[in-house]
Amino acid sequence: MSVIKTAAYLCSGCGIGDAISTAQLAKVAQKEGKMALVREHPFLCSEEGVAGVRQDLEAEGVTHVLLAACSRRAKAEAFRFPGTAVARANLREGVLWVVAPGSEHDELRQEMAEDYVRMGCAELKKLKQPAGNPERAGARLLLVVGGGFSGMTAALEAAEAGYEVTLVEKSGALGGWAARLHRRVPGRSPWTDPQPSGAAELAARVAAHRQVAVHLNARVAETAGAPGRFKVRIERTDATAFEALFGAIVQATGFETYPIDKLPELGGGSVANVVDAAAVEALARAANGGPIRRADGKPVRSVVFIQCAGQRDASGVHLPYCSGHCCATSIKQAMYFRDAAPEVDTVVLYTDLRTPGMGEDFYRSAQHKGVTFTKGRASAVEATAEGCAVRFRDLILDTDAVVEADLVVLATGQVPNAGVDLEAWTQVTTQAEGGSEPAKAQQIELRRGSVLNLAYRQGPDLPQLKHGFADSHFICFPYETRRTGLYAAGPVRRPMDMAQAAEDAAGAVLKAIQAIENAALGRAAHPRSGDLSYPIVRLEGCTQCKRCTVECPFGAIDEDERRFPQFNESRCRRCGTCMGACPVRVISFENYSVDSVGAQIKAVDMPDEFSEKPRILVLACENDAYPALDMAGLQRRSHSAFVRVVPVRCLGSVNTIWITDALNGGWDGVMMFGCKKGDDYQCHFVKGSEMASYRLSKIGDTLAQLSLEAERVVMHEVAITDVERVPRLIDEYVARILEIGMSPMKGFA
Repeated sequence: MSVIKTAAYLCSGCGIGDAISTAQLAKVAQKEGKMALVREHPFLCSEEGVAGVRQDLEAEGVTHVLLAACSRRAKAEAFRFPGTAVARANLREGVLWVVAPGSEHDELRQEMAEDYVRMGCAELKKLKQPAGNPERAGARLLLVVGGGFSGMTAALEAAEAGYEVTLVEKSGALGGWAARLHRRVPGRSPWTDPQPSGAAELAARVAAHRQVAVHLNARVAETAGAPGRFKVRIERTDATAFEALFGAIVQATGFETYPIDKLPELGGGSVANVVDAAAVEALARAANGGPIRRADGKPVRSVVFIQCAGQRDASGVHLPYCSGHCCATSIKQAMYFRDAAPEVDTVVLYTDLRTPGMGEDFYRSAQHKGVTFTKGRASAVEATAEGCAVRFRDLILDTDAVVEADLVVLATGQVPNAGVDLEAWTQVTTQAEGGSEPAKAQQIELRRGSVLNLAYRQGPDLPQLKHGFADSHFICFPYETRRTGLYAAGPVRRPMDMAQAAEDAAGAVLKAIQAIENAALGRAAHPRSGDLSYPIVRLEGCTQCKRCTVECPFGAIDEDERRFPQFNESRCRRCGTCMGACPVRVISFENYSVDSVGAQIKAVDMPDEFSEKPRILVLACENDAYPALDMAGLQRRSHSAFVRVVPVRCLGSVNTIWITDALNGGWDGVMMFGCKKGDDYQCHFVKGSEMASYRLSKIGDTLAQLSLEAERVVMHEVAITDVERVPRLIDEYVARILEIGMSPMKGFA
């Protein structure tokens, strides 16, 4: 085992030295923290300060560095020392700027700063410098599944960036829905008229590109491995097959339209002259610029477009979401009729008209061409002798009305081609493992509908949101699905139009390239991009409880033939959820572990029960809560000096032993700050806050055994914007603890 040498560097800049005795902090670091070297500096992040640290690394053989200065979120580049373990004690944002100014607070401020130095020293000794994943994988070939507009765009973007691409399309031609369009909503100036779809030209470019291999009439039969080493078997309908190694995969399998026969109240499937937008495209293509005729050959003299047909439905029967493109699509199709025969009466019946991008210009152009826009809600479509009668509520006049038309077009929504629903898969698989023969047959049938056929313990396709779209952190990491190295693009990720799909495909490809390059270097892909740590498990202590396998949000853990967890490091997001789940604490990272946090909790100088100085442990998620605390400091929003904040990668990484140790050690309360959970979660690691909440619900027994009040452990959902709210939560909680009283465990600490 290599010998470590520690050093602590105390900064007095930014006003720290004016309010905090760095000389006293130096004594704490030296005597209590047992640091081999202790240095003070007036401006540590200056060139001179950083040079001093580097000199000690070289001349003194320092391997572990504590920087007691600003937040770990500040000056990251200046304090980057490759090959050296670094811990940070947050004296500026965490102490100086949040403890109210004034002499009455000087003692508390100094105590707080000294505790952070103690905690930093304790953490530092438990850190190891990560060397990177030893199982580095360097496959650079990119697989794109789906040959529609999104898939073709993704393939070209990757090829133009210098990567070889394999494009798999299940049908016999490239193009997807784009190839079926007569025209597209304009994606460039002028924004006044429908434009050619460009699908044929795009397909030709893809087919001719020397770095793109196109496989038509093909499907993905099996996908195994991890980023940088996905082993994929591709089968063709002619019974031939081949295997290849891929660095990353982009799923661009598109969508289907919501079936109109599910809308009988609007004539769908029951009235002959009620069609959807896809049928109008076919009629327009057949007309080839001439007057558009119905399927029975009769010319269309009047047409009504009913918006939000089977969409934005609050009843739970149809699609609850808006598909985004439908308003502009109906405007475009209304122009088909007006451009070919200006006498055709065209009505767009809408509740809300949504035209993203430059759609306002497009809408105005349709008005100038004579398209009528009526704000109303359709209630029924009935067959008449010549066509249809549309009954609706006029939302402007607040009256019932009827309009007759030769053709009625239902603007139905997008339904993603996402593959197997993993909730259904899990249910069926559980029954099949129990010996149920019908469940085994159903499992085989589900497999036939799979897109990626993943050889993952957690199921054959990407986890989905409740409406079938690929699950991802919609705001921060939209392309990163819950399977690392697999990226969703286009309408399989969310409803969108062609312009958005082109941007989406490019974004997904850039993230796929990032995953390929990081896998080759043994680094995490995202959101902790570049992190060289990876999970380490002591199998000799494992009880095979499977909690880590089940609770991992990203399917990074399988099981070997002995039923022990088998970590796929390149799939791992480094969230630490497995570490928090492990009841015997045998999972850790070199630079983040049960011990590294536990040591900080135990390092605090604990006042006795008569001091009236409570100690509140705050476990703050580094993604939202900790930045919110930092920004509160930046804005000089003060809060109680009785709290001690420990940043954690995710609340999912919080092991309940930390809470137990804190309470046993005399801490008066524990606050957990994490991201929003639920269907509209904001957790960067998807399930972390949810897992933490579930584990916290079980902590009551521990509190009861210690004869402690349930209020001593609380959890709050905190957004990065909660700059005003977080200090208030802290102060309200400290007031509650003072009301309850000091922990009786202080006398035993």
